Formats: sequence, C-alpha cells, structure tokens
Amino acid sequence: MNATRSHFGLQPIDPRLIYSYVGNGAPVLVSRAMGADTPQATLDEALTFFISFYRTHALEHTRLYPGVRELIDDLSRAGHVLTILTNKPVRISTEIVRALGFEKHFFRIYGGNSFPEKKPDPAGVFTLMREAGSSAADCLLVGDSGVDVRTARNAGVRVCGVLWGFQPEAFQTDRPDFTIAHPDELIQHI
Repeated sequence: MNATRSHFGLQPIDPRLIYSYVGNGAPVLVSRAMGADTPQATLDEALTFFISFYRTHALEHTRLYPGVRELIDDLSRAGHVLTILTNKPVRISTEIVRALGFEKHFFRIYGGNSFPEKKPDPAGVFTLMREAGSSAADCLLVGDSGVDVRTARNAGVRVCGVLWGFQPEAFQTDRPDFTIAHPDELIQHI
C-alpha cells in the first residue's frame, strides 16, 4: 500500500496501520490508506495502481504458515471438500494458491470480486455450499479475522479462528466457535 501512496506523492504510513485496514477488500484498503479527503477519481486510479502492483509483487513476501501445507494435504487426502473465499481479488488469489503449489486441493477459489458483495456478506458461502452439495451443518469456515467470523454467522455455519493469522485480536469482539493455535489442532474438531 505504501508503494501506492508513494506513486501519488504521499508519505508512507506505518505498516501496522495498513494491516488494520485489511480484511474488507482492496477498495476499502485503498480508501482508508489514501485518506478520507481523497477525491473519488484519485481513489479509482489508486485502486487500479494498487491491484496492478499487488499482482506483480504478491508472492514476494507470501509464505504458508508452518503446518498449513500438511493440514491441507491431510484434509484433501481424507476427502474433505476445500474451498477458498477471500476478499482479495480472485485472479490474484488463484495465482497465489497456484504458485504455492496447492491449487489442486481446492474445489473452488472465490475472491472479493466474485460476487456483488464481499465478506461478511454470506453470498460466497451460500454459493460454495450449493456448488459442493453441502449443508450448513457440514461446513466449517476457518478464518483469521472478525470479518470471517461475521461471514460464518451470516451464513449460519460454524467458524474456527486461527490464532496465528492476520487479526486474531478481533476474536475478542467477534468470537468464533473455537480457536486453534496450530494447524494440526484442526483435525480434532472435524
């Protein structure tokens, strides 16, 4: 995001502040990071620049958390239908998953531009359940933010909060059904 700010002649902002803006999709992130007084035309241009920059640089610092690859392999081998629903743009998300080498494990990947509304709107969860032939009782949303918890609640599915993820502090307000501190703990809840 600071590369986008720099492109528009703005000073960088603290990465921790940027992290607090993440989770509701790129348009919200860009709007918050560019500032409340930024004209809409500039926000539109900044969003285009940000998406292009992110697409080019998305894998520079992206790594799986320890134990995640093994968990995905284990769940896939056990026959669980795995999907991804993120507020990141779908193309970038798919490219990241492919580059990390585990796209074959996922039935579907949907992003923030796959539906008219982003999470916490439940449309993505409902679509994934319908396409996978699953009921709410058969689903578990695993997430790392309050947005994920609210999405699960809106869709009527259980939710696991991961404590190593992006915004575990949000679980104090948006409480998941349970939390895990390491990926291998998930198996005992399924």
